[in-house]
Amino acid sequence: MLTRELTINNKSGLHARPASLWVQTASRFRSKIKIKRQDTVVDGKSILGILSLGLSKGSIFELLVEGEDETEAVAALEALMIDLENQDG
Repeated sequence: MLTRELTINNKSGLHARPASLWVQTASRFRSKIKIKRQDTVVDGKSILGILSLGLSKGSIFELLVEGEDETEAVAALEALMIDLENQDG
């Protein structure tokens, strides 16, 4: 299992369109992908789960990935976070 602590740095947070892009990216992988914020853990491939976390700019969450393609999944999701941040500027 790989874990990463990530911070939301884009102005819109992980809502609507960014959450949809996250789910599209996460769904390309076979690994189990979870997002943990404080004591809440949701399926990282569920848009409703992600939206329920209310991740706004400055929110810190933990990405938990386990499976045969976990390294690639983490890299893709980290790259997406950077892309979303760069789209704001």
